[in-house]
Parts: sequence; C-alpha cells; structure tokens
Amino acid sequence: MSDEERRSEASVVYLRLKALFGGAPARTSRRARREKEEPGSLPYEPGRDPRGLGQVMDALTTELGWDSELDKAELIGAWSELVGETTAAKSEPIGIEEGVLTVRCASTAWATQLRLMRNELLKAIAERYPRAGIQSIRFNGPDVPSWKYGPRSIPGRGPRDTYG
Repeated sequence: MSDEERRSEASVVYLRLKALFGGAPARTSRRARREKEEPGSLPYEPGRDPRGLGQVMDALTTELGWDSELDKAELIGAWSELVGETTAAKSEPIGIEEGVLTVRCASTAWATQLRLMRNELLKAIAERYPRAGIQSIRFNGPDVPSWKYGPRSIPGRGPRDTYG
C-alpha cells in the first residue's frame, strides 16, 4: 500500500488545503497585532481624538444602515409634536410601508380634515425626518366591518346585490 492509500480522506483534504493556502500563519507579536487593529496608534495622529457617545452612535447607525428605520420610529413616537395635541388625540400613526405613512383617525371627518392638510404634513415630515423616506400619507377612518374579507365573503357584490 502506498502512503496516500493509508491516509484518511480528512488528512488528504487537509494536506491539499495546506498546499493551496500555505502552512500555519507565522505568529505575530502583540504589538504587530495591535498595529493591524488600530490604524491610528501614534499620538497626535488623525482619528485619535475622543468622540462623544452621540457621534459614535450616529456613525454606528449610519454604518449599519439603521438611519431610515430609526427616523421612522422617531416619527411615529413624535406624532403629537408634529401635528399638535388636539389632532394627535384624534389620530394615530399605525405604520409605515413602502414610503406610505398610514394614520388611523377617530372619525371620517377627522380623516377628511387631515387629507386636506396632507401637503403641509408631508413638508413638515420631510424637514424633520428626511431619512424616513415618507412620500405619501394614507388617512383611514375608524375600523368598520368589511364585506370584502372574512369567512362569509363571496366574489362579486355579495349580500348588497339585491337590486335585480
């Protein structure tokens, strides 16, 4: 039996990978590792100044791509500041999907009034929360039963089709 036949499959794969990628990496000293990890390790070098926690968090959220989601959450949380206490008592933002802010209103009259104010609200949102990406606002009236969904729905006009 030759040497290769006696070796296990795992050792053959290991030796092949070792030949492709080289042997074990040379041990580096602690200082060399630190220089690789910390680009600005000399005093008075750019990037060595301390930064505030706010700056660090802003850089982190930008790097991870969370800006848009954070602005959306902030917009929903600050709805009463944006529209005023009276209007906020009669309306509630439900969610944001594909650039459309959905707001549930206490009555259809409030939904109509807010539809008339849509452009002003969009302008205020764009100024305060530009990264939220709000392009439109949908105002819904209060929740009412729908004939279109549910276990007893049928295609077509359904139970309202009584005019013959």
